Amino acid sequence: MEEKRNQIWAFVITAALIAVSLIYYTVNAFYLYTVVYIWFGVAYGMMLQYGRFCFASASRDLFAAGVPRMAVGVLVALMFFSIIQATLASTNMSTFHPAPFGIHMLIAGLIFGLGMVLSGGCASGSLYKVGEGNMTNLIAVIVGLCLGQAIFVDIGGIFDKLIPASWEHAAKLKGLPEYIIKDGWFDKYLAGYVWDQPTIQLSQTEVISKAMPGVMKYFIGDALLNAIIPSAVLLILIYWFFSRKGFLKKRAKEKPGQTIGFSDEVAGMWNMITASKKTSIMGVLIGITAGLHILVMKGMQIKYGVKNFGELLIQMGHEKDVSLMGEVFDPGYWYITSQEGQLGGWMLEKVGWNMHDNIFFAINNGLPEPLRNPALWMSIGIILGAMIMARLNNEFKLKWPKGELWVWALAGGMLMGIGSRPSLGCNIGAFFIRAAGGDPNGWLYGVGMVTGAFFAVKFFNWWTERKMAKEMEAF
Repeated sequence: MEEKRNQIWAFVITAALIAVSLIYYTVNAFYLYTVVYIWFGVAYGMMLQYGRFCFASASRDLFAAGVPRMAVGVLVALMFFSIIQATLASTNMSTFHPAPFGIHMLIAGLIFGLGMVLSGGCASGSLYKVGEGNMTNLIAVIVGLCLGQAIFVDIGGIFDKLIPASWEHAAKLKGLPEYIIKDGWFDKYLAGYVWDQPTIQLSQTEVISKAMPGVMKYFIGDALLNAIIPSAVLLILIYWFFSRKGFLKKRAKEKPGQTIGFSDEVAGMWNMITASKKTSIMGVLIGITAGLHILVMKGMQIKYGVKNFGELLIQMGHEKDVSLMGEVFDPGYWYITSQEGQLGGWMLEKVGWNMHDNIFFAINNGLPEPLRNPALWMSIGIILGAMIMARLNNEFKLKWPKGELWVWALAGGMLMGIGSRPSLGCNIGAFFIRAAGGDPNGWLYGVGMVTGAFFAVKFFNWWTERKMAKEMEAF
């Protein structure tokens, strides 16, 4: 009976998504742009849920239990996506762009890594877990990724005093409207520091461009050097420290008296990669889908002759939705957090908080109505896609947070929101997409994220042991 009910729910959700898509297209053909985001979100959500794909789980499982399954899946997805991304870049069909490089990426990654483990899910993982019925992750998304981000990019006052005078001076030289730059530490941070940092994409560097002219610079520079080799090295290290001992012990029992050689090590690596076929297969499919997403969005931009959805919103008469640059947040690929920040900003404006006096909303991303926000629809699609898959697999169940889970959800969500803004992205936008696209920033953020996750795991171990000690003492 329960299985039948879940199947009905899966069909109802799918039918509702189809109906929404048809309504959008009927209202205006330009909304096909939004419909594409919806269905790629659905695809991501289904794959994330089916493969239990979460960057927080990758770090937590590795450090807490020595289980490399998820970490391996992430690296496999990254390698496949880098090849597809290089292919798209070589044909001028990529929407990827590198981010300003600097130490801020490492610091932001560390904060985000702490948050994702505390809350029990990374940015993308939290969304798919909401689709499974996990309300702890919903708290992290609403409070941290939505409201937390919006507040974080707009606060000024005493926080302005923490900004170096050089940043404030550099920000004022950018020619921004006075009402935007006069108050708000994040505005001065962006305009006075981040905007002055160099952007790096290996295929575009002088060394790579001269050594490998033509399309090979994308495959060698962006894919091989920036993504595949680092990922392969990490896979070897993970095997060596977390899988090798157990595998070789088992191998020695199967081959008594025989010397363990290189072929056995290769077999051990392959065994680790294929230990969870579901996760590895989803890693490959996510990498392929992320590349296809870029291709389709580039095709949509060519179809409508635009570079940003904001141009279409203006043509449809929704000038208030866009930024002063005439744009809205429209990454053109898989991305989380900025659209959640827009939702939080929209909600705060409804209660009287002016969100049009900062760079994040007024200059960079706009503040569109939620139903006209294409990237937000991608996040909604992830939740609903995960819900469809969870229903089909009879894995959907409403789970409300109890006791200290409220605290971890609130604290973790806030830290994720805070950690995603200085880096202009999260585990997807700042690490996965950038590392695969040839931007070394991705690895800088990744190092910070894993370091933060390591300390969060250590904290949880300490907390659990302390709690158990108290319970035993009381007993």
